Amino acid sequence: MPLLDVRGLQRMQVGPVHLQVQAGECVSLMGHSGAGKSVFLRMVADLDPHGGDAALAGEACSAMPAPHWRRQVTYVAADSGWWEETVAPHFAADYDFAAMLPAVGISAEASAWPVARLSTGERQRMALLRALRPGVRVLLLDEPTSGLDPDSIERVEGLLRSHLAQGGAIVMVTHDQRQADRMAQRQFRIENGQITEVRA
Repeated sequence: MPLLDVRGLQRMQVGPVHLQVQAGECVSLMGHSGAGKSVFLRMVADLDPHGGDAALAGEACSAMPAPHWRRQVTYVAADSGWWEETVAPHFAADYDFAAMLPAVGISAEASAWPVARLSTGERQRMALLRALRPGVRVLLLDEPTSGLDPDSIERVEGLLRSHLAQGGAIVMVTHDQRQADRMAQRQFRIENGQITEVRA
């Protein structure tokens, strides 16, 4: 049984899409701007109205409360939102995220910083850590390393590999073919609203 089973998701110009992702697997998704990559990720995360359904380890999204699904199937936007003045309130109280910050090249002291002090790259890496809270099983990543320097990219990819090694799954939108080659077991492309596999 796949960990994530996408069953005919459809919204606007995208779909219907069928896709299965196994535990421990990363799949990449590429396509030109406006092709619907983010629309697809948001459908899987059940953030926007859509047709079709998805299942997590056999349990349908439509059969569980939306917050329960999103705690396990988590979307990380290319530019994630920050709604409090300081960093810490954006993380679950029982998640020692400060201890994880050095893993992505950020000082643990940054847990107490104002959000305004963070660079774009720091916000991007913190948004990923925010998503990697306990209980998340599928990560839906929209350009997770765009604009990061090579060292930061290596650190982020190391965290993602750890997530996969623990039985999680990843669907990653990327424009970097080299990253897709490094990370993804299968690669897909979206064109004319349809997702097709381009490399096994």
